[in-house]
Amino acid sequence: MSEAQDSTAVAEMENMLRQEGRRRVAGNTLAFLRNHAPFNKMALEAQQLFADKAQIVFYPAGSEIVGPDAGNVRFFYMIESGKVQARQSGEVTVTEYSILSLGAGECFPIGAVTAGRPSTNSYTALEDSFCYQLPAEDFLALLATSPEFNLFCTQYIASLLDQSRCQLQLQFAQKASEQQTLNSPLVGIGSRSPITVAPDTPLRQALQTMSAAGVGSLVIAGEDCKPVGVFTRSDLLDRVVLADLPLTAPVSQVMSADPFRLEEHATAYDAMLAMASQGIRHVLVTDAEGKLTGVVSERDLFALQRVGLRQIRQSIDSARNIESLQQSAADVRQLAFNMLAQGVGAEQLTQFISALNDALTRRVIQLNLENHPFDGVEWSWLAFGSEGRDEQTFSTDQDNGIVFVVPDAASTMEAQAGPRVDALRQRFLAFALDVNNALDRCGFPLCKGNIMASNPQWCLTLDEWKDQFGNWIRVPQPDALLNATIFFDFRPLFGKVELAEAMRRYLLELTASNPMFLRAMARNALDVEPPLGKIRDFLTDLEPDHPGKIDLKKYGSRIFVDVARIYALATGVHNTNSVQRLRLSSQRLSIKSDEINAILEGLDFIQLLRLQHQYLEGEPGTQGDNLINPDKLNELDRRILKESFRQARKIQTRLKLDYQVN
Repeated sequence: MSEAQDSTAVAEMENMLRQEGRRRVAGNTLAFLRNHAPFNKMALEAQQLFADKAQIVFYPAGSEIVGPDAGNVRFFYMIESGKVQARQSGEVTVTEYSILSLGAGECFPIGAVTAGRPSTNSYTALEDSFCYQLPAEDFLALLATSPEFNLFCTQYIASLLDQSRCQLQLQFAQKASEQQTLNSPLVGIGSRSPITVAPDTPLRQALQTMSAAGVGSLVIAGEDCKPVGVFTRSDLLDRVVLADLPLTAPVSQVMSADPFRLEEHATAYDAMLAMASQGIRHVLVTDAEGKLTGVVSERDLFALQRVGLRQIRQSIDSARNIESLQQSAADVRQLAFNMLAQGVGAEQLTQFISALNDALTRRVIQLNLENHPFDGVEWSWLAFGSEGRDEQTFSTDQDNGIVFVVPDAASTMEAQAGPRVDALRQRFLAFALDVNNALDRCGFPLCKGNIMASNPQWCLTLDEWKDQFGNWIRVPQPDALLNATIFFDFRPLFGKVELAEAMRRYLLELTASNPMFLRAMARNALDVEPPLGKIRDFLTDLEPDHPGKIDLKKYGSRIFVDVARIYALATGVHNTNSVQRLRLSSQRLSIKSDEINAILEGLDFIQLLRLQHQYLEGEPGTQGDNLINPDKLNELDRRILKESFRQARKIQTRLKLDYQVN
């Protein structure tokens, strides 16, 4: 045998031995996998994929396997033998543990390799250890092909969601506790913009100021903003009317001089004690220089203790005027915040807010019906958009309309029908205008797009609504698709429910027979994608007017809502709430419950973040927005938000396949 032949024979032998070695290793790996969940429940092909792609690597005791400084994680690890310690890095709590010992069969770092980012934990071999290393790309392939492995990782993400909720609740509970106790500093209680006049202000002008502002008291302050007196409505009788004092007299002549005051750092308890001991109903709040910064009333202190569901419902149902309902609206917001602190989920919380807002809206309607009677007329007040879906957050404007039926329309001559409809519509429009303005006073801003019942476009007869729906569905132009996303999420708030049910039946019958419309809706829903970057975690430059921020409604919850609406219309689901729509339609579409639960977890977390942001970041008395800066989130919230957006992408992918949208 020649030297060349010898070399060839040796190479073939080495190659054969290597192949045999790989087969033995793969065989051993398969045997190992069969003893550990979730691999023991995976299909043989999936186990073989892991066995073929994974390599076993030795780590001596004390050596770091992977950590935050190693960059984006390149491998998924499974411990074959030995012990590995997981230790949190940094100050942010991202798991329920700080140090955790892992043994044979356990895996890490699942969240990091799924998200393609650095690990937040350090993993160190406690003793001589062997670990299987599966490259990240093979891990993702396994995730996509093995339902068992996907479920294992999804449940892991769900546990992170629970941890994040605990953090949110802890943060809110602390703030709620601060706001609810009498230990709260006065700087956060009562009016921060008290009405003041100068001491030489004529009484007539002072009274006009009180009337215009709708207050029962005035603070008299000098040019240096330091309070020198208080004048109340009760002073008016004794000191002005009975004393026959001319209204040209200066207010300083009748004010209570040297009013009681407390500095901002004093507590609500201090103010309550002062009111009890001094026999006063208002305490002035000053800064360290003695300048007026606020007024705390007896009513403000009472409000700290009275925000409960039963009390709010009673106050709404018994309200005699809009002013009373304004306070109830503020109480709804405070109670919702307290419930958030107690750990109520976003789904239940948004439904709760909607339910109380429904009660408040119904009371506003009842009060206005006293001036606009519609006896003998069948009609219903409709809620659209987020209110129609039972998904109101702390920040919401009005989206409403009216459906009505002209009495005895069937027996009316055609020539007379038009004038009768128009006459009745004008009465409803006048009524709706009063309701819309009253709701605005209660904290529900007028819709900038004029989607309100006082707009003739949305104050229609039952037949006109059906015609409108039919036109949008048969000719799905961009405007029609936009309207569908608002008006197809409707439910009745007041009046004859059967009219809304008739609209719903007509809508579902029509959409079921128009697959092209649903496809157009699907294409429209896919116009917006989750803000996930290929290099960065998030795309934060999608809103030119708000660089560095993400609109959680536009790029987050809306994606889930749009898909839920399409699947509901396609499967004949009558519900309008997005979570209910997804749950019910997923059953009819045979979508696995594990898959839909993970999607709902993503929606729930985004809604929680919106509620948190709107309450904590919003200015008092103003509507909060949905714009968050992801860099200001803690590490855990960033991770979960990214996973939530991945769930949004996942359901969009399913929609894309279902409707063959390119």
